[in-house]
Amino acid sequence: MSLYKVAKSVVSLIFYPLYRIRVIGKENVPKDGPVIICSNHISNLDPPVVGITSPRDIYFMAKGELFDKPILGKLLRGIQAFPVKRGMRDRNALRTGLKILEEGNTLGLFPEGTRSKTNELGKPLAGAGFFALRSDAVIIPCAIIGPYKPGRTLTVIYGKPMDIASYRAEKTSAKETAEAIMSEIKFLLENYNSQHASLDK
Repeated sequence: MSLYKVAKSVVSLIFYPLYRIRVIGKENVPKDGPVIICSNHISNLDPPVVGITSPRDIYFMAKGELFDKPILGKLLRGIQAFPVKRGMRDRNALRTGLKILEEGNTLGLFPEGTRSKTNELGKPLAGAGFFALRSDAVIIPCAIIGPYKPGRTLTVIYGKPMDIASYRAEKTSAKETAEAIMSEIKFLLENYNSQHASLDK
């Protein structure tokens, strides 16, 4: 069994009961072909939470300096993370991400680039739009709704695939495409808050 599978199993055993994780819309994630899962970012625990709730194995970007430490770097690569410099302007990281998608795999992105300390959505970087436009991947918006508190329900929602064809055909900018993706994430958050928040009381 791969390190990724082992880590996913261990984290699942801990996180699911600890945070009472509820997953909505998992069936929206395609079983095959390249996929980009784009989520809001409210905690440093978001990557493992998306990793264990997604039906697909996911490749994530991680801060480049973390890979400078031999043991940690080896561990991160073992769980399918790859380095990126802040700002997502790292050409090597962009090429790596595109290669992952070309091979039919799943790329996990947090369009905001950094976690929100207020739980409010921030402005997206262009990176998510770049990958959406430069690949044939299916874009799946994802919303993580906290809080990350033991015993409280943490909800992860996978939205329906976005239609990016028109953005690609019209050569929309990466920034505008990223903003469209963030709008879908915002819709998931607002729709949940208006219709399902009572379930957590």
